[in-house]
Amino acid sequence: MIFNKLKYFFFCISFLLLAFGHAIAQDKEAITFEVKLSKSKLGINERLRVDFAMNKDGDNFTPPDFEGFRVLIGPFQSISSSWINGVRSYSKTYSYTLAPTSRGKFTIKQATITIDGKVYKSLSKTVEVTAAVDKPNDQMSVEDFADDNLHLVAEVSKTSPYLNEAISVVYKLYVSPTINVSNFRPLDNPKYNNFWSQDMPFTRYDVQNGTYEGKAYRYVVLKRVVLYPQKSGKLTIEPLSLDVSLEVPTNKRDFFGGRIYTQTNKTVSAGKRVINVKPLPSEGRPADFGGAVGNFEFSVSTSKTTLNASESLQAIITVKGDGNLKLFQLPEPSLPGALEVYEPEFNEDVRTTLSGMKGQVSNNYTIVPSFRGKYPIPSISFSYFDPEAERYKSLSSDEIMINVMEGPLGSGTIANNPSAQNKQMVITSNDQFNFIKLKPNLTAIGTNYFFGSTKFYLWLISPFLLIPIAVLFGKRREAIASDVAGNKIKKANKLAKKYLYEAKKALGNKDAFYIALEKALHNYLKAKLKIETSEFSKDKIASLLSEKEIDETTNHAFVDLLKNCEMARYSPFSDVQMKQDYNKASETISSIDKKL
Repeated sequence: MIFNKLKYFFFCISFLLLAFGHAIAQDKEAITFEVKLSKSKLGINERLRVDFAMNKDGDNFTPPDFEGFRVLIGPFQSISSSWINGVRSYSKTYSYTLAPTSRGKFTIKQATITIDGKVYKSLSKTVEVTAAVDKPNDQMSVEDFADDNLHLVAEVSKTSPYLNEAISVVYKLYVSPTINVSNFRPLDNPKYNNFWSQDMPFTRYDVQNGTYEGKAYRYVVLKRVVLYPQKSGKLTIEPLSLDVSLEVPTNKRDFFGGRIYTQTNKTVSAGKRVINVKPLPSEGRPADFGGAVGNFEFSVSTSKTTLNASESLQAIITVKGDGNLKLFQLPEPSLPGALEVYEPEFNEDVRTTLSGMKGQVSNNYTIVPSFRGKYPIPSISFSYFDPEAERYKSLSSDEIMINVMEGPLGSGTIANNPSAQNKQMVITSNDQFNFIKLKPNLTAIGTNYFFGSTKFYLWLISPFLLIPIAVLFGKRREAIASDVAGNKIKKANKLAKKYLYEAKKALGNKDAFYIALEKALHNYLKAKLKIETSEFSKDKIASLLSEKEIDETTNHAFVDLLKNCEMARYSPFSDVQMKQDYNKASETISSIDKKL
């Protein structure tokens, strides 16, 4: 009996010593605090799970700010503790479910926690958010119901257009009657690379009834855009992504039997669309083809056909119809050298619909004849590609005869007098003979002495006159040197004038001209607003000008110049258009300067 008691006593002592040894070993185990991500790269319509795990309990857990993400769920705490072969294992985790708010590379910054009086920090990790993926694999269960009841669709009018042929993209949000949409906001607007694009804004969203995949839906048109491809081959339209706030029905019901709804957020994407752009055929292409694509009418007209020398007339070259009216050059007339022709005035009356541009463009030439005679304006041809007929078409104007009735007769003209056809008129000037001068203004030749002369006294007192001027000049230089902000503004002003001067010198060279013009515009705003506008979008620049109370016309003119600088990379621009943009830049800068 005593032996059994001793045996039991020694067993308890051994067990306690073993447990105490394991506890000491557990206390000596290194403390860890780390972050774990469900993935390092995800689409903007996917979800990211972030776990902050530690092997010992702590206090004062502080999460990062999750810049670039929105917290959907969290923090959730989970604790795991176990004994395996006498070894204690412990784990505590704070979990978050995040939704990205935009594309780009973001950093999950450090989180902190206090364990045994010491502060531990997790390592930061980088996450890349790409464009929306077609099949997100980590949607939340509460959104599973919305997957079949909410769709964002990009409807493209034509997926295989010709180069410079108009296509439209209409983005529609289809919503099933079983769910409700309370709000939405764009997460990622598509970029239309290698397209000339124009948005078609509208004032309000109209809810309409329709069908999607054979089922009844309500839908609203969110965005409309007209595109003109500027490059042949396969071009990609990036997806539009939205963050939509939803009210989704649950299995619970209220006191009256009505279904209870729960609120959630879902990211939907229209998906990428690939456009196969066909190049314009080389067979049958006219030599004077300038890039016009569509269906056009062409005309050449003059304000008068009979006039006197030194009077002026207007010759108007007009193209109207449907097509890329803003993206090609008008043909130029070939006129006799005896007619003085001024730079044309470009007029544009174009509106954009879902089917493309409609309207007319024209060049108005001012012509002044110098001599009497008859001068023909030869026939002018205009060629374009008709995508519906899939062939080139050429239009020609009639020859117009200009009859100059009165004035000097120049060589090479057809005069009204037949006897003068083979003679050249000698035109005399009115200043060939002058009157004899009655007062020759002659001066006597004599000896002049420097000492005692007016120049002598001026040189004598000039040092005393220069002293106050030097003092004032020195003070002025000190004031200028101490004005650091003013010197910066002057430097930026000089730089803007320099680029505008370089733009003027580069007229005729499209790329060099628009690069210099864009730099001049940005440096001007840098000088006046003291900001780096090169980092801002056109919408931000327009907002800044509005804050400075710049009138809407001048504001639009400035933004239009920036758009032309961008469009020049993909579209042909004539010398006339460059000259107009240069004059417009000078006028716009002058208007803004007066207002500021």
